[in-house]
Formats: sequence, structure tokens, C-alpha cells
Amino acid sequence: MKSTVQVVIPCYNYGRYLRQCVGSALSQEGVDVRVLVIDDQSSDDTPEVCRELAERDARVTFIRHIQNKGHIATYNEGIEQAEGDYFVLLSADDLLTPGCLSRATALMNFHPSVGLTYGYAMPVYGDDLPPARTEDTGWSLWRGQDWIASTCSAGRNFILCPEVVMRMGIQQRLGGYKASLPHSADMELWLRVAAISDIGRVNGSDQAYYRVHAQNMHRTVYSGFLFDLKARRDAFVSAFSAEAGEVPGAAYLLETAQRSLAMTALRHACQLIDTGKATPDGVGEYGDFARELYPDIVSSRAWRRLDSLAGEKRGALSTLLGHGHAQIRRQQDRLAWRKWCRTGVC
Repeated sequence: MKSTVQVVIPCYNYGRYLRQCVGSALSQEGVDVRVLVIDDQSSDDTPEVCRELAERDARVTFIRHIQNKGHIATYNEGIEQAEGDYFVLLSADDLLTPGCLSRATALMNFHPSVGLTYGYAMPVYGDDLPPARTEDTGWSLWRGQDWIASTCSAGRNFILCPEVVMRMGIQQRLGGYKASLPHSADMELWLRVAAISDIGRVNGSDQAYYRVHAQNMHRTVYSGFLFDLKARRDAFVSAFSAEAGEVPGAAYLLETAQRSLAMTALRHACQLIDTGKATPDGVGEYGDFARELYPDIVSSRAWRRLDSLAGEKRGALSTLLGHGHAQIRRQQDRLAWRKWCRTGVC
């Protein structure tokens, strides 16, 4: 018997992407797919597109909000409506790659302890989709506790979102996304999943297309990076709070995550200085965030490095050293990115 997969597609003014998005779900082979589109009172042609898709294929249903509820409420409504073995939340501007659901469900059917599976989400920067890799090279499996530890050590979210397939029982047990975390609810949810189940990854293949454009809800640039770090902090604090349930070693894990975020803040501040994009107030905000989050950071080499860069005007030698440090950081970033693409963690 085929596994049943409920794909929920929240949509707000993304009618131009909706046909392609829904089509990527309906064309999945080896699984029984049902699609629910939730139109959060779009002002474009989303309602007309929804009706057209539902009339064309009985596997498609849609809900039209009479008032805008926002993305978190829309996500959670989709979870409440969902039925089946597995659950996928797919933004209307993203797509699934051919065969991704059969690859993910095969892993989870073989390993019942796995509550969430992800893979590589290929970025798309225009209308043309690059060819997707559809042959996997194997699976990676982590005990949930080990995956949480890796996330805390890195201080970052390893998952984008469209590449995630979650076991329906796990998804509904956890009660969905938290409205108190509008910018990092997904990261917090992954941590809560890992607290009660194992995590899997499909390697070698592309599991989704993630569209990158100016309207991306979570897109960040240099000027918004501190905002992103604060959102990650909030996700860690929430995931390890008492109300989230008992996580072994929660205090140590939270301290690890806070230290990593503090170091990331200092590293980014140094990068801003090296690239000439820094302002005194901006650098000070990163330093204040790091010190507040992890007070012992002031005795670290990274703190002394930032203090030196942000202090008196540098001479030729210190400028040369600054460029050297910048090159090292860029190389480290490239290596971390390649490891993440290959393994799903870094």
C-alpha cells in the first residue's frame, strides 16, 4: 500500500507560482498525495487559480480566508485539517522535486523511529528550474539528541522548509508552530521534533526547490542579520523551556547555542569592518548582543579581535592582517556550506 502524504500549501498573493507548486506535488510517484491550498485572503488571482486546480483534480481542495490570519495561523490550520501518514508544508513559491516524497517516505517507512526527514533544497533565482538530481546516494540518520547537539553547536537552522517530510502523528502531537516566534517557528519546531524522535536525511538528491526572490518572507541581508540571530536565540530558548517538555541536558544545550550565536555575532561584526560596511552603532549592537547572550565572551580571542578592529584607526599592517582574517573567514564559510550541502549539518 502506498503511503499517504498531505501537502499543505499556504498562499498569500503567490497566485503566479501556485499552478507550478501544486503540479510538483500532484506529479509525485509512489505515494498517494492530497493537496490543501489555504488562501490567506490574497488580493491577486489566487482564488481563481485555486478553483481551477480543484476542478481539474479531485486531489486538490482549498480554503479561502475571509480575513488575513497571517502565516503561523494559516500553517496551524493546515495541520489541524491534515490527514494521512505524512505531512508536508510547502510555500506556494517553492516546489517539490520529482520523486522526493517517495525517497523520503521510503526512509521513514524503513525507520519508524524517524519523525522528520529532510534533504537538500536547491535555490532558484528566476523562472527557469535547473535540473534536479533524483538519485539518492543513501541516508543519514541521527538520534534526535545528537541532531539537537549539532544544531546548538552550529547555532543555526540546517533546514529551509520545503524539503521536510514529517510523520503525521509527530506533527499533530506537537501542536504546530508557535505564534510567539513569527520568524523562527520552523527552527523551534524541528528542535521539538528531535526531542521526541530521530531525524533522517536523504543524501545526494535534490529534495525541493527553494525560490529566492525579493519577497521571500525569511530572506535576510547584512542589515538584517542581527534580527536573524535574535530570532534563532528565541527559537532555542523556546525549544528548551519547561513548557516544551523535558530535553536531556537542556541547560547545557542552551548555553552551547548561546555561545555559538554570540561568536557568530562577533564574527559577523568583524566581517562588516573588513568589508567597509560597518558603522560604530552597528558594530556596537553586535557586541552588546554577544555579551548579553554569553557574558564570558568578553574574555575570548574573538572579542579582543573585534575590539582591536573597532578601536583606533588601523595602520597598513593591521589592514593587511584584517584582509587575511577576512579571507580565512570566507574560506571557512565555503567549507561549512559544502559540508551542509553534502551532509545536512555543519
